[in-house]
Amino acid sequence: MDLLNALVAVLNYIIVPATAYGAQLALGALGVTLIYGILRFSNFAHGDTMAFGTALTILVTWGLQGMGISAGPLPTALLALPFGIALTAAFMLATDRVVYRYYRRVRAAPVVLTMVSAGVMFVMNGLTRVLIGVDEIRFADGARFVISPQEFKAWTGLAEPLALRSTQVITVVTAALVVVWLFWFLAKTRTGKSMRAFSDNEDLALLSGIDPNRVVAVTWILAAALTTIAGTLYGLDKTFKAFNYFQLLLPIFAAAVVGGLGSPIGAIAGGFVIAYSEVAVTYAWKKVATYIVPGWEADSLMQLLSTEYKFAVSFTILIIVLLFKPTGLFKGKSV
Repeated sequence: MDLLNALVAVLNYIIVPATAYGAQLALGALGVTLIYGILRFSNFAHGDTMAFGTALTILVTWGLQGMGISAGPLPTALLALPFGIALTAAFMLATDRVVYRYYRRVRAAPVVLTMVSAGVMFVMNGLTRVLIGVDEIRFADGARFVISPQEFKAWTGLAEPLALRSTQVITVVTAALVVVWLFWFLAKTRTGKSMRAFSDNEDLALLSGIDPNRVVAVTWILAAALTTIAGTLYGLDKTFKAFNYFQLLLPIFAAAVVGGLGSPIGAIAGGFVIAYSEVAVTYAWKKVATYIVPGWEADSLMQLLSTEYKFAVSFTILIIVLLFKPTGLFKGKSV
């Protein structure tokens, strides 16, 4: 029985939250790797694009709620998500036309585009704060739990509860559907094949008649969709606060680099590697150890790092990968 309680504790505090968090990071890292693989620069504005897209989705959610429209047991934000994606994509296309297009035309070095994206990051950060404020916002509605702690304890008779929130299930299911669609799009459609060809060899792709402006536009639209979906799922699962998305930039980039920049499969794998590492290293293992060794109680929480330092885990993994395997787990482009 104690071993079952230990297993439930690991599921409740590590496996379930890390899986949801990993799915969110994976979607964010997919956006990073798409931009790096096709537009060939590291987009430092990615985290604030997530915040901007989520803020727009929240505003539309409030509008739908004000009109009495809901999704029943599901969050209303899922109905608002397509509008948030469309508005974010329009903004990113406008930003590309006003800012990035000039630097592509003069064939600026990737580091120049990266620094330009840092400027865009600060502009989007300010825009988001003006648009929706700086306070913490909870916008998840609908059913809260798929499995509540009380129900689980009543069903199993175990001392340790298991909570499975609906937002966690929605995150994993949505991320899986988005990933399947994205891989199908890149592998089977003419536009997706053009994007892959452009990423592999830009000059040869241009000689083959591929329209670079179309490839760039589709890349920004896909990046807008991925960032808005990832940001909205993160906000539903936790809460929305603009500054939190700026902080997410490090684990998202770490996930993309760990998996291999330019590799979609690597981005997904990297997201889960970072998520599980952060959660496992910052979890207090005392409760699990007490179940496994009855009658023994540790003097400390058995926590390797406090939760305040969880981003240090991402940073450490990022540095190790850059030092020893700069192409990542799936041999993407070296940084």
